[in-house]
Amino acid sequence: MTKGVAAQRLIQLAFLAIAGGLWYFITVRGAVSPLFLPSPTAVYAALSRLVGTNQFWSAVQITLVTIGKAYGISVVLGVLAGYLVTRSRFLTEVFEPIIAGLFTIPITLFFPMFILFFGIGPGSKVAYGATYGFFPIALNTIAGLARADERYLRAARSMGASSFETFRHVLLPSAYPVLITGLRVGFFICFASVLGGEALSSVAGVGRNIALAAELMESARMYAWIAFVILTAVSLNLFMSSIENRAAAGEASR
Repeated sequence: MTKGVAAQRLIQLAFLAIAGGLWYFITVRGAVSPLFLPSPTAVYAALSRLVGTNQFWSAVQITLVTIGKAYGISVVLGVLAGYLVTRSRFLTEVFEPIIAGLFTIPITLFFPMFILFFGIGPGSKVAYGATYGFFPIALNTIAGLARADERYLRAARSMGASSFETFRHVLLPSAYPVLITGLRVGFFICFASVLGGEALSSVAGVGRNIALAAELMESARMYAWIAFVILTAVSLNLFMSSIENRAAAGEASR
């Protein structure tokens, strides 16, 4: 680990320590009602009890499977759409602004339509997450593939490379760093969309359990679920950021 990365981790840990200290101080002093903000010890106790139940692991499994399906669909469609769009400059100039424009629309407005078409179960969350995750992946794929050096493309074609070989040996290496960023952003948009969809309308999953705990005014239990989501998201983000940094370092060394 380099000194720069070590310094970043120390700052991140210090931020978490300060936030946790403030949370503990506020709850100990009674500045906020436990109904709105339970103490860290109460949340930890609730999380410990949750982890030991079948309900917890069943909800986690449902949510992870839903996220996996949504993300898989968004990756396939996003990369494929980005590749097809960049096959000509004309298509890129026509469709890239359209995809970017659609991405600015709050897709949450259309969530009731997903419920209408796919039902209240996981299917609507898969469709919702895949739709939201599609846009950053497609846009970054377009940006990455469009930056490929035309000289390399002409050289590959002159040597008789097929479309797949050109993609594998020229386009993909050129687009890799940007594509990795799009995949990371798309994953966390899928992650947030699925959980948000479960919280809004669902019969199972982590998001549904958060909403149910709020409805029952079980604050410690609600915060326990939220703490689990935050820890999971932060861990995944650090993991995927490390992959992205390696991709950027490899690109810089070329």
